[in-house]
Amino acid sequence: MRDWVHRFNEQGLDGLTNSWNGGAKGRLSAEQKVELAKIVEDGPDRAVDGVVRWRRVDLQRVIKERFDVDYCDRYVGTLLQELGFSHISARPRHPMQDARIVEAYKKTSRAR
Repeated sequence: MRDWVHRFNEQGLDGLTNSWNGGAKGRLSAEQKVELAKIVEDGPDRAVDGVVRWRRVDLQRVIKERFDVDYCDRYVGTLLQELGFSHISARPRHPMQDARIVEAYKKTSRAR
């Protein structure tokens, strides 16, 4: 209430409208975000990163190592979405699957 009175005294009725101040400044620069997007696109190096696909916790570690910026893993997901990435998971496939048997099944199975 006190803040409203001070704003009214300084700015009149215009001082009573709430204004958005923009929030905190981003911790990664535009160039760093472009570099991060390239890192995500290129995928992890199994020998260096120790993983075959990126997870948020892995990218959290990479961001800390490369840019010295600490993000929680949930915000890493938000950042990835901001960069235009979405979560995609591969369909599971049995390692002993035979392509000829699958094709034969498709040809003889009833259409739905």
